Amino acid sequence: MKSSQFDDLRPYCNEEIAPAMRRIAESAAFPQLSSFAYPDRDPEDVKRMIKSYTTIEEFQLQAMEAANEQIIARTIRRFSCEGISKLDKKACYLFISNHRDIMLDAALLQYALHCSGYRTAEITFGSNLMDSPLMIDIGKSNKMFKVIRGGSGSKDFYRNSLHLSAYIRHTLTEKRESVWIAQRNGRTKDGVDATEQAIVKMLCMSYPNDPVKSLAALNIVPISISYQWEPCDVLKAVEVYHLRRTGAYVKKSGEDFNSILTGINGYKGDVHIAVGDVLLEKDFAPLAGLPHNKLSKQVALLIDRQVNGSYKLTCNSYIAHDLREQSQRHAARYTSAEKDEFVRRYTSLLASDVEDKKMLADIFLGIYANPVDLKELPDAAKREEI
Repeated sequence: MKSSQFDDLRPYCNEEIAPAMRRIAESAAFPQLSSFAYPDRDPEDVKRMIKSYTTIEEFQLQAMEAANEQIIARTIRRFSCEGISKLDKKACYLFISNHRDIMLDAALLQYALHCSGYRTAEITFGSNLMDSPLMIDIGKSNKMFKVIRGGSGSKDFYRNSLHLSAYIRHTLTEKRESVWIAQRNGRTKDGVDATEQAIVKMLCMSYPNDPVKSLAALNIVPISISYQWEPCDVLKAVEVYHLRRTGAYVKKSGEDFNSILTGINGYKGDVHIAVGDVLLEKDFAPLAGLPHNKLSKQVALLIDRQVNGSYKLTCNSYIAHDLREQSQRHAARYTSAEKDEFVRRYTSLLASDVEDKKMLADIFLGIYANPVDLKELPDAAKREEI
């Protein structure tokens, strides 16, 4: 296997799968993983099957498909996806998605792509989450590549961003693999799905002389995913509450892993993925000549209009909006039983031992209610009203 300038980021290649499968199968956590993905099979049989895999495709289309099917069967009432048929099966795309769940946003898109006859994409995975050999083996065998988080200063940040930009462009244009990346650094915790301008700037770094051609070459496709119930909604609300009250929030050891497990195991109700339209050179052409900051802001808006416009609102979106406004404006969009169920979860949050319960309640409601406003006020300039 040849060394590459991207060895520090890239997923495993097929030559590395067999050793990774042996490590996964012999890990202390394997019995638990086996019982989740294959509840009706003998763990020893599953172990032999995992050890037999020698390619990424085998691991993804058997082990990961089984895991996704279990997640859908156990925790999702209805999983739907629209817009995939617009994609060309021979083309590669940069999927830029809103980010609500650490693992599931990308995993469910991968599942939808596979079920529709498309190749799966490579997926960004924060270096802060690759904190154990098992997570590294599972992630890199599942076409996840590392996004380096942290660093000692602006030089490190610039170098890491340039390296990531070059890898994404290399993957799309030379490896001919699609890529999934979140529209922001970290999950949306307040229900406001907004593309960070830094993401757009990073993408242009590897082809800086002509931003229009740089972006057009990536075949950007906005993706919107919505959950009727966000399993981590309470965890998110508490985090944002402390951040607003104190100006800082320090995660406890293992908190990200707990969020991953909560996202996987928590009930999600209806989950919907909307695949947007490819952003073409003609979409970026009117932005030619703009200063970099203005250009990146306008590109972020192009993405956000599709993400927010195609976001599928659920009964909980309307219930939260009415509770927040203390109105019945959207009462026709939900039943009394659905409202009662939401109110039970909402009131249980208010039992939390916090000083400003009103603030905590508003943050929680915003997770579900803000997308209703974003349907009507999709532009960043108008988000200040939310």
